[in-house]
Amino acid sequence: MLDGTQRASVAERLWEAERDRAPIEPPTNAYPGIDVVDAYEIQLINIRRRLAAGARVYGHKVGLSSPVMQRMMGVDEPDYGHLLDTMVLPEDVPIPAGRYCYPRIEVEIGYVLGASLPGEGCTEEDVLAATEYVVPSIELIDSRVRDWRIRLADTIADNASSAGVILGDARMTPAELTAAGMDIADIDVVLYAGDTEITRGNTSAVLGDPTTAVAWLARKVASFGVKLEAGHVILPGSCTRAVDARAADVFRAEFAGLGSVTARFE
Repeated sequence: MLDGTQRASVAERLWEAERDRAPIEPPTNAYPGIDVVDAYEIQLINIRRRLAAGARVYGHKVGLSSPVMQRMMGVDEPDYGHLLDTMVLPEDVPIPAGRYCYPRIEVEIGYVLGASLPGEGCTEEDVLAATEYVVPSIELIDSRVRDWRIRLADTIADNASSAGVILGDARMTPAELTAAGMDIADIDVVLYAGDTEITRGNTSAVLGDPTTAVAWLARKVASFGVKLEAGHVILPGSCTRAVDARAADVFRAEFAGLGSVTARFE
């Protein structure tokens, strides 16, 4: 475990890496003893800094929600990061790829909460009852760690590699999904670059059911004194593999029966 000075040093280096678009060596190289608690505290140092500068919490994202990613990282549960209002990217405005270090996109179904979630003991039923609607979304991820050479503590400290979120126009309540014969845990997704399909997946890739990931998140953040509140957007994890994004790329994610979302880069 690190002391306060060491945590502050890692946070400052990650802050400067994002500001200057100058990736750093993995913090776990400099501090092999860094643990998950250290990493979340480092994440919070920079989140508090952004909030003090006027940003507000827009929601949260879950990472490492697929068994493949968990095995790769040697963990048995997901991680999470914060989404801030400064990270919201309009669908109709091109995203400057040069603003980021190593931008990638992930395709996710987003949950928009109409009511706050309980913390300890939060269930999937609680999540569905509190969800105002679900929405097709693309998460922009980035790593301020050189060449994405991350271990678990590195990505958590780096706000779970969060960078941005794009929401599509489609909106469906859990009740509307059910009435349409759809299962939120079984929605096919196809990602296109231009008119070419580049990957596909299913919402079941997220812990078997993305609602499970949201319930996990509510329980997890409660241990840090955080609550998932009405109005928050929750990204439970990617339905597909991550895809590198470059200037002039145009991506469109199609969610069967739900709608689409587009990300344009310049």
